[in-house]
Amino acid sequence: MENVTFMKESTPEIHKKEAKKSFFFALITISTSRFEKYGNPASPEDAEDLSGQAMKDLLEAAGHKVSFYRLISDEKTSITDAVFAALDSSIDIIITSGGTGLAPKDITIESITPIFEKEIPGFGEFFRYKSLEDIGTSVILTRAVAGVIKGKAVFCLPGSPNAVKLALSEIIIPEAGHIVRHVRE
Repeated sequence: MENVTFMKESTPEIHKKEAKKSFFFALITISTSRFEKYGNPASPEDAEDLSGQAMKDLLEAAGHKVSFYRLISDEKTSITDAVFAALDSSIDIIITSGGTGLAPKDITIESITPIFEKEIPGFGEFFRYKSLEDIGTSVILTRAVAGVIKGKAVFCLPGSPNAVKLALSEIIIPEAGHIVRHVRE
């Protein structure tokens, strides 16, 4: 009799295989200067929003849909109103970009984390780890976070195009199905 070795898949691998493959995303760009210049554009292209455009392109290339886009100012009410509007739509995942730094005007984290029902601390930790190679010890300046609100995952990313490309291509897109599956259990 032959010696047969069976490889067992881990639970995350099984969950990823069982997960839905296409999701609806909301993109919220937080930038007072861009908002003052462009107002309420319908898409990132209309606001020269390089980070928003990068996110949209990466998501669509991966087979996802961006069905909600907002450009808003760095104000708590604007931020929470946009998040609640996205939560009330048929969105699976919400991604914000901008306002995660240390400047006084950077209030995305202070606006959104109080409404998290659960935090996903591993996201921020892993994002900073992955960013270390690109930006060195400057990673300590980002407060990127993720959490769950009303059965939807919410990711708060820095506003730079490179940061959103890294977060989406190496973390969010590969884990989207796994995350959505668990937040809806």
